Amino acid sequence: MKKVALASDHGGYGLKTQIKQYLQSKGYTVLDLGTDSEESVDYPDFGAKAAEAVLNKEADCAVIMCGSGIGISISANKFKGIRCALCFDTYTAKMSRMHNDANIMAVGGRITTIERAVDMVDLFLTTEFEGGRHQRRIDMLDALAEKSWK
Repeated sequence: MKKVALASDHGGYGLKTQIKQYLQSKGYTVLDLGTDSEESVDYPDFGAKAAEAVLNKEADCAVIMCGSGIGISISANKFKGIRCALCFDTYTAKMSRMHNDANIMAVGGRITTIERAVDMVDLFLTTEFEGGRHQRRIDMLDALAEKSWK
């Protein structure tokens, strides 16, 4: 069973707590990286915590949330080796794994219902990367990261 890191700012806190309960009820180990309330915090800090947890192998993958999912996904994607996909439905959650081998999924806490979120999380956690022609593209992304981080 995968170990899943969760992180959010104040805009994603409510959804994060519900997803945490859901994942624990399904037997997943959850690493909750905060935040721990609806008090205003900065989303880049929490996107970074999730990215570092995945890169350091403290978690197999992560689900992160801010109000829209946009800002926190941008912050996670600043880390070489992270492929964070902003997902808004089951199709994008599934494709983020099948075609992009995403290791973090971002969700908008203020725009996503818990019902939709758990469907997306289920697909994200259970869908395998297809490889093949998609691996070539992942390799291209990795090459871009190497080039841009010099």
